[in-house]
Amino acid sequence: MLSLGIDIGGTFTDVVVLDPRDGRAVIWKESTTPDDPARGAMTGTLAVLKKAGVQPGQIGRVAHATTLFTNALIERKGAKTGLLATAGFEDGLEIGRERKYELYDIFISMPQPLVPRPWRRGALERVGADGAVVQPLDVDAALREVEALVAQGVESLAVCLLHSYANPSHERAIAEAVARRFPALSVSLSSDIAPEIREYPRASTTVANAYVRPLAEHYLERLESELRAAGIPGGLFLMLSNGGLTHVAEAKRAPVQLLESGPAAGALAGAWFGRNAGLDRVLAFDMGGTTAKLALVDGNEPLVAWGFEAAREKRFLRGSGLPIQIATVELIEIGAGGGSIARRSDLGTLNVGPESSGAQPGPACYGRGGTEPTVTDADLALGYLNADFFLGGAMQIDMPAAQAALGNLAGALGVTAERAAFGVHDVVNENMAGAARVAIAERGRIPSEYALLATGGAAPVHAWHVARKLGISRVVCPPGAGAGSTIGMLMAPARVDRTASFSQPLASADYAAAEAIFAALEAEALEVLRETGADAEARVVRRLADMRYIGQGSEITVALPPGFAQPGVQAAFEEAYRALFARTPPGAAAQFVTLRLSVTAPMPGAGNRLELPRHAGTEALKGYRQVFFPDGGALRTAVYDRYALALGATVSGPAVFEEDESTFIVGPKATARVLEDGSILAEAI
Repeated sequence: MLSLGIDIGGTFTDVVVLDPRDGRAVIWKESTTPDDPARGAMTGTLAVLKKAGVQPGQIGRVAHATTLFTNALIERKGAKTGLLATAGFEDGLEIGRERKYELYDIFISMPQPLVPRPWRRGALERVGADGAVVQPLDVDAALREVEALVAQGVESLAVCLLHSYANPSHERAIAEAVARRFPALSVSLSSDIAPEIREYPRASTTVANAYVRPLAEHYLERLESELRAAGIPGGLFLMLSNGGLTHVAEAKRAPVQLLESGPAAGALAGAWFGRNAGLDRVLAFDMGGTTAKLALVDGNEPLVAWGFEAAREKRFLRGSGLPIQIATVELIEIGAGGGSIARRSDLGTLNVGPESSGAQPGPACYGRGGTEPTVTDADLALGYLNADFFLGGAMQIDMPAAQAALGNLAGALGVTAERAAFGVHDVVNENMAGAARVAIAERGRIPSEYALLATGGAAPVHAWHVARKLGISRVVCPPGAGAGSTIGMLMAPARVDRTASFSQPLASADYAAAEAIFAALEAEALEVLRETGADAEARVVRRLADMRYIGQGSEITVALPPGFAQPGVQAAFEEAYRALFARTPPGAAAQFVTLRLSVTAPMPGAGNRLELPRHAGTEALKGYRQVFFPDGGALRTAVYDRYALALGATVSGPAVFEEDESTFIVGPKATARVLEDGSILAEAI
């Protein structure tokens, strides 16, 4: 049976059919339909099946990632959501951390809570930090509050009681009572979604889950129905932010886990292609039509964080978004995408993004009514893209519209059209390189130790110049780069992450109790894996713990050594602490805060190789065109059909490598070589 991958992005929906037996794959890109994302997904699915000559009944499974739920948070288009908190703590969601992300901005705009004040109600109860019941729960009073919320039109309820991570009994009692009284009301419990200390992030995560849950349930049920109606029998599996797949029921229960699903798949693709290319350290650079992200991959594994921010007021400022406590591939948002709009600022300088033209109307060159210049328009004008071969010739490009838009920008800036076009290209590259440089340094890494691996429709166009700015000498463009995220999810394992509170000093910790907690978490994870259809016998289990020195206000996550004994844990914690802070405080005592379990297992139908159609016998050199480079101006540049190049072939830069879904640009003073897996490795001479 074949596998089908569907990744709905902001501009394009990528669809891939993969035969896991031999790695043969067929790719299709369909314009995203923002008003109804499932429509574009199904149109692309039928198109790729036709292109591949495959019958719907041959599809054994469908892997899916979407930005739908992230967009619902950003655009505030989720369900009408209520919050039931411990009485007296209803406003914690709005108070937050009482910290300004820009200290001297007197007009600062803080992220608005997803639940307005009238829909935040209190429950009469109290649990202590040790889990002891201080005040018993008044279930009837809680139901009266919920009844009032339902009467006001609330569709989904988040329940976040004080210290429920230590004792969830009150939250569960409320859930049972609400289910009996209001069976149509969607309920999310913080003890299920984010059972960790710190009330504000826990409440924020639970509310975000409740906010998108009705949307997720409706969308996934509809997508499943449409796949069945199309004759596709295979099960639907969802890409999680942690870089793994799960089944539909788990995705409906906790859709907050899907917020970073598409970018996480891009990071997985970077790790998978990097491993195939023999690269141990990779910066996975994924740039599409709307956003660009970077992920650090060490030892063929992307770094995983245990929280991030969604729906930021200021895109690159930490603290300006909604905290979400879930396991997620650690992603660095490093810039904009091909649809990012370029404008003259009030100071007369050139600004690129963060506003995007999206899929509708799209860049001016799409001919769909867009009039503002974008990065894609600039790339066309500079010769990086071929107007006659956009998406392999499947999409008609309006070059005069792009030139007119760039001409208007050039006039506003008082420069030539060519200078304006390269300014757009260079500014977006510098924005991405600058953000990446800071983020990489914050993680104690050096860019030059890595190879930059480009996926997404726009990343191969920009990767060479971004690498030059970062001091990186090697750039890799894998096969099928334009649909890299979709390929990544087809290769992904199933993954389950679970968390439990465990606040005890390291020296006197009850290790037997910790073992019991890990055993319970693993049993829960195995149940999810089995329902996903993963090979649970081949699972890989990782035990981790959030730890700190007693008296500190923040923790670090430590991979626990085999054996789980005090001396080994102490050594692992100190090693991780020194890696971040260079030294450990003398005489300080460590403590556990949270226990974490991560379980991965292979998915049936997942591929371990990729074979895209090669153009054997076709002349690889397609011709020449003028391409603009910062270190030489407009140069006569060879253009190659990348799939007509033989494995092992070597090409000197400057060069352009075209494929249906993306275009790889290599500058002067470089050598590009086709690797055994079909990737192109470009190295600066």
